[in-house]
Amino acid sequence: MREGNKNVRTAQTVAGAPVARSAKTPLTFALIAVNVVIFGITAAQSGSITSNFNSPLAREWSLNSVLVANGDLFRLIGSGFVHIGPIHLLVNMFALYLIGRDVELILGRSRYLAVYFLSLLGGSASVMVLENPLAATAGASGAVFGLLGAQAVILLRLKRSPAPVLIIIALNIFISVSIPSISLWGHMGGLVAGAAVTAGLVFLPNRRSGPEQSRGSAGVSLAWLSVIAVAVVCLGIIAVRVLDLRAQMGL
Repeated sequence: MREGNKNVRTAQTVAGAPVARSAKTPLTFALIAVNVVIFGITAAQSGSITSNFNSPLAREWSLNSVLVANGDLFRLIGSGFVHIGPIHLLVNMFALYLIGRDVELILGRSRYLAVYFLSLLGGSASVMVLENPLAATAGASGAVFGLLGAQAVILLRLKRSPAPVLIIIALNIFISVSIPSISLWGHMGGLVAGAAVTAGLVFLPNRRSGPEQSRGSAGVSLAWLSVIAVAVVCLGIIAVRVLDLRAQMGL
């Protein structure tokens, strides 16, 4: 019986994560909770839920390329947890609730976190290169767009039409272009990074050869190498931009 149990394969999703026995998605709710708590802190510091961006925490965490070049590297990720007013927070958290749960169930917790945070990093890299270096940007939109990109890639892997997700992406891009205060490039950077990471996670594990046991480990290794590759590209873009800004500032 013991020998037979060793050969029983655990059911897995297309990303190689164990199939969840329940629809619980703790990471999505934890991320929402962290964003809400941080918004509450900024509102308390500023004494206003509508002017919370004037708080010390918001000023210290928002993404500003010049300040990042001066050494405030935490802003690259911290800015994704700061929101400008309650509407900004509610829109992003509602989107995270709708999209994040499905992606978390399919990718599993570690892969989901990789997609989320690399989407944030990709959005920050894009903002640093393509937007005003003196402007302050904030919000989880880059991560949310990354999860939309992840959803589209997952549907392709499942051989299902990604058209509904692509329509949502196109609509949001139109909104981003139409409203000047929205960070278009932060959204685009997050979208590309999230889609790229997910593509590696759900496609590479199936490109295997060799004995059954070794194929799984080799595939997983390739998938995670693709995650590292996306991280290196994002960090490389940021590093080049930081060096350029420091040269312009005479540092």
